[in-house]
Amino acid sequence: MRTLIFGAKGQLGRELLARFEEAGPVLGADLPEVDITDAVAVAELCESFGPNLVVNAAAFTDVDGAEDRPEAAFAVNEQGAAHVAAAAARRGAPVVYYSTDFVFDGRATTPYPPDAPIAPLSVYGKSKAAGEAATRAAHQHSCIIRTAWLYGLGGNNFVEKILRAAARPELRVVEDEIGSPTYVRDLVAATWALVHHRAEGVFHAVNAGACSRYAFACEILSLAGSSTRVHPCSAAEFESKAARPRYAVLDCAGLTAATGYVMRPWQEALAAYMQERT
Repeated sequence: MRTLIFGAKGQLGRELLARFEEAGPVLGADLPEVDITDAVAVAELCESFGPNLVVNAAAFTDVDGAEDRPEAAFAVNEQGAAHVAAAAARRGAPVVYYSTDFVFDGRATTPYPPDAPIAPLSVYGKSKAAGEAATRAAHQHSCIIRTAWLYGLGGNNFVEKILRAAARPELRVVEDEIGSPTYVRDLVAATWALVHHRAEGVFHAVNAGACSRYAFACEILSLAGSSTRVHPCSAAEFESKAARPRYAVLDCAGLTAATGYVMRPWQEALAAYMQERT
């Protein structure tokens, strides 16, 4: 298998490169060498490498920044996604596109299945929803994987931010945002399973279970052996340009039904990450 991975320098892209190298030649593409908003550059790279799988892990992920720069967010997350999917379609190669829990409004009280109606609250969420639609429109053999609260080695993620903040004696962390922390390595394993089974459509891939940001922070600091005290607070106490879904737990039953792969509990995945990062 020849795999072309866009967004290869990010925490997800690096793990994808390492995993898919096991299956054959892999080419990673990212800024500044390749910009997915450049349709010609994307098409030329796809033609020259000749992949039989294309993975789009490139994204504009600055949630609050997207409120100030909506054109940039849509250029990457929608138009860029269309360019990648169209280039893959011309090669006859399936395409994988990563999306997010931010396509939902957070008003649910039970985990969202992949076919739940979407209603994004933020520019970021709207741009990723548009990217899903653009990918499907450009390629009839697409696999869209929604994930959430992603962390991985070398990333500027929530886990690392909490560990840096633990230099302070006390922290305040939001208690009224609920989701599923997800280890990049497990997301990549789910991607591998979906690709191996030639799955098409929309799937959710997050570590099993759910928690608040506050509970997540408490578990991080407990595993780190930190004595920093964590106090719960509401999201309203923090200034934020972008609205965030309050409840964004994703149902992964479709992933398991299609592949047999079961996402492990978020606590177990976090413990593995904490060991591997040291």
